[in-house]
Amino acid sequence: MKGQIKRNKVKTDINIAPFTDVILVLLIIFMISTPALMQPGITVNLPKTKITDATDNSNMEVLISREGNVYIENKQTELENVESVVREWNLSNPNQSVVIKADEQVLYNLVIQFIDRAKKAGASKFALAVDNQNTK
Repeated sequence: MKGQIKRNKVKTDINIAPFTDVILVLLIIFMISTPALMQPGITVNLPKTKITDATDNSNMEVLISREGNVYIENKQTELENVESVVREWNLSNPNQSVVIKADEQVLYNLVIQFIDRAKKAGASKFALAVDNQNTK
């Protein structure tokens, strides 16, 4: 019996090497594409202060970039269309504040123009956002 030749057996194990390759390729694809899927970043350098108040997330968020572009709730809006956008938002969110996050390089006149148009649309509460120096 010791002299018998072993015959080839059918291999019943699962080869996971191709599966692992596919998973790694998918992981790399997701790692590369995820930053592109995130909402576009609007860089705004807020003025600095030592004390800040907490903000309410239900408020309208307005970003004014260094270039003078106005973004209401992360959607770019022309200054001429501010009244209609604020009026529409104000109907569904009465008595909420408009939080203005203007870049520290933005001309004061642009912020005043925005506030003036928003007031004409019915907004009455405004807040100016700043960065807290204590956290940086």
